[in-house]
Amino acid sequence: MTEKKYLIPVFILLFLAFLTSVSVSQPLREITDSNHRVVTIPIKIDRIICSGPGCLRLITYFGAQDRVVAVDDIETRTNKFDARPYSLANPQFKSFPVFGGFRGNDDPEKIIGLKQSPQIIFKTFATMGYDPVELEKKTQIPVIILEYGDLHKGRKHFFSSLKIIGQVLNKESRASKLINFFNRHIQDLENRTRDIADRKTCFVGGIAFKGPHGFQSTEPSYPPFQFVNANNIASTNDMTGKNIRNSNFSKEKIL
Repeated sequence: MTEKKYLIPVFILLFLAFLTSVSVSQPLREITDSNHRVVTIPIKIDRIICSGPGCLRLITYFGAQDRVVAVDDIETRTNKFDARPYSLANPQFKSFPVFGGFRGNDDPEKIIGLKQSPQIIFKTFATMGYDPVELEKKTQIPVIILEYGDLHKGRKHFFSSLKIIGQVLNKESRASKLINFFNRHIQDLENRTRDIADRKTCFVGGIAFKGPHGFQSTEPSYPPFQFVNANNIASTNDMTGKNIRNSNFSKEKIL
């Protein structure tokens, strides 16, 4: 008699649990990331984390800071000088939970233990830090790899990543506006400077690369110099066709 008494309530609880699991499950879609991986993600994305250099900067371009639920440890550090505009514009990042180390050194256990579980993980520089495929397996959270690129020879990759972010966050129109913004201003600088005959030489020092560096640290193909057709002394003939992102220029050559 007792068994029959509790049989119906248990059945009802199991049935309600089934209905709840069905109702909370989100419809899914597929996205192809920068590594040509097809990743299955929810249709609506409200919670994200950004791993790797510059990843959080890209998300800030989209005005999607409110979807970030945790940051890597470099965002919470207190530095005397902070030269990252996106960080200065978002001081709230310093009080966010930490999911791992900077430069892509993610901690799967910390990610799983976050109070607000991310629906996806964006990751730049896939070969740096924690392997993105392994990270996806360990956390069971989709990982979207982004090719960071730049605004010169890597512009195609950069724009492709913006389009991918737009698709993931359902902000395709914002991605188009960003791409048009960059193209419009780059073309404007080209139009203003292409006919200048007497070009003075120039040099840019103190270029950061995976962290801050001294005055001799430069970028031979520094995009702003390329936009204005500048005569960059760090750009030599033997670098033609190459996209060297960072080099240490000698003081003797500068003098």
